[in-house]
Amino acid sequence: MNFINKLSAAWTSNDSLLCVGLDPDMAKLPAQFQNDPQGIFHFCREIIDATADLACSFKPQIAYFAALSAEDQLEQICAYVRERYPHIPLILDAKRGDIGATARQYAREAYDRYGADAVTVNPYMGSDSVEPYMEWADRGVIILCRTSNAGGSDLQFLDVGGQPLYQHVARLVADKWNSNGQCALVVGATYPEELAQVRAIVGDMPLLVPGIGAQGGDIAATVQSGKTAAGAGMMINSSRAILYAAPQAGEDFASAARRVALETRDAINQHR
Repeated sequence: MNFINKLSAAWTSNDSLLCVGLDPDMAKLPAQFQNDPQGIFHFCREIIDATADLACSFKPQIAYFAALSAEDQLEQICAYVRERYPHIPLILDAKRGDIGATARQYAREAYDRYGADAVTVNPYMGSDSVEPYMEWADRGVIILCRTSNAGGSDLQFLDVGGQPLYQHVARLVADKWNSNGQCALVVGATYPEELAQVRAIVGDMPLLVPGIGAQGGDIAATVQSGKTAAGAGMMINSSRAILYAAPQAGEDFASAARRVALETRDAINQHR
């Protein structure tokens, strides 16, 4: 099953547009994981088990693992998702941006080493930076378009032939780069008007939408701006708000994460 088909099935089976981001910060992990050599894996495994029936995708951020020389634990996490929850897409958030043979190695890292269903990439170097990923015809390529950070406007709003650069990127991907039909775009929840404009440009192409939760994006505005006519089309990511949810009476960290994930999933669904 290719990435788009798997994602579409997960939207339906879990009745969810929620993407659970896996950004393990050792300083924020519960005490029982602090001195555990496998603490990152054990923490993420608990989060995955607690939210697997509420998510349409899981998205580990590679920097949180690489900074701690924990790529082996990332491999374990990816293998765990593939083995236990093979119906849920696994997105490697790497934001790679290179060309030719180097880009092909990044693709091998994402698709072969980690077994990801999709990977995030940076299009700044043009089509050469995306084409090598297309050699894996069933895998997703999720391209940065209108990012959720304030500084994204430094470049993404530059005029390109009468349109902002982010819209030019959206049209390039929709009209020229999506040769395998497995492309998606990253568009931040912090800019719902731009999100609506990208949706109008790309039709039903999936959008990975960071920016709710800790970044403050409004769920109602995000869903209304980015959903497809069928009420799907998005992977709305929440990472820190779920991972580090404050436990209430009787909860452990995993129960708290599940509660927040359920609240977020249901809040999204209210506006579909």
